[in-house]
Amino acid sequence: MLQTALFFLAFFTLAVWVYLLTARGGFWRVSSFDADRDSNPGLAAWPAVVAIVPARNEALAIAQTIASLLAQEYPGIFSIVVVDDHSEDGTAEIARKAAAERSSAPSVTVHSAAPLPPGWTGKVWALSQGALRVEEAKPAYYWLTDADVIHTPDMLRRLVARAEHDHLDLTSLSVLLQSRTLAERALIPAFTYFFLKLYPPRQIANPASRTAGAAGGCILLRSEMLERIGGFAAIRGEVIDDCALAHAVKRNGGRIWLGLTRKSQTLRTYGTFSEIRNMIARAAFTQLHYSALVLLVTLTAMFLTYVAPVGLLFAPAPATRLLALAAWLLMTLSFAPTLRFYRLSPFWAPLLPLVALFYSYATCLSAVRYWLGRGAQWKGRAQAPRPA
Repeated sequence: MLQTALFFLAFFTLAVWVYLLTARGGFWRVSSFDADRDSNPGLAAWPAVVAIVPARNEALAIAQTIASLLAQEYPGIFSIVVVDDHSEDGTAEIARKAAAERSSAPSVTVHSAAPLPPGWTGKVWALSQGALRVEEAKPAYYWLTDADVIHTPDMLRRLVARAEHDHLDLTSLSVLLQSRTLAERALIPAFTYFFLKLYPPRQIANPASRTAGAAGGCILLRSEMLERIGGFAAIRGEVIDDCALAHAVKRNGGRIWLGLTRKSQTLRTYGTFSEIRNMIARAAFTQLHYSALVLLVTLTAMFLTYVAPVGLLFAPAPATRLLALAAWLLMTLSFAPTLRFYRLSPFWAPLLPLVALFYSYATCLSAVRYWLGRGAQWKGRAQAPRPA
């Protein structure tokens, strides 16, 4: 009886991995949506773009971020608005100094956000303040980029070219995360892997699919579409604001696209296991809609999908072990392209079950923090709603 149950469990885990590799939008085939492979075609006329940079306590990164924006080789009209979200570390002063060091175009404006109103998350309020600041300029696009992300000089040109050629309303790139320390090499590539599994780029780009997602570090948003969805007020209370924005755009008939890039990368480091744990815990329970039931289902699914195949390798029946081994091999195969994108050894791939356990632990911690009233901690703010 037990051996039969273990056999069917192994068969189930293998079936899950066959499904993930063949019917989940090819999320694991990273090269198929690697934006850096694009030929970067030109345009007859380049539309006006305003970069909006929300910044809260980014003193260590903001100067480099502004420098990378000022270095953009963009043929059209381009300006930059930095919105200081009540920083306590001199971010605004550093931003103004960085802008003053280069007086030539593009222009840089540093704006202090008004007090955060109830019902808004800080980043979305800062984005809204930035858009309001440049409303009269009527740019064709807003480039929403984080204050700790730097870009190569051709990035904006590549984004606009893709958006114009493919008639996209929201074009987003998942930027390269730091992977230098042991903790980062072990855990960070899986963050991208799990994100792509949740939001397969092919399904995101498919107008017939309800799947919508974006990566907030680098988003090019058509201004007409922002107006159509009701401005940033439409997502004012969202913690996972990038995906909420993508959902709003797609729900209103917009075309969206998500890719990967090494040409934009974050300066933020998560050098220790505890820092990565906190990064995951910040929004994991938000992703589960603050539901204990969804949390239980998610943890069960994580265990059956990632952990069970390894445990079943020790089952008494050879057939069960063979099915479990096949599931583990498919899991390893699916993770290898993401590691290749991060230029890390494929020998990390078989450790994905351990990584999944860590992410499950961080997700549980996210739920506990929410129930304690400390959900979605970011820069000294608890942004998640209070539990009822």
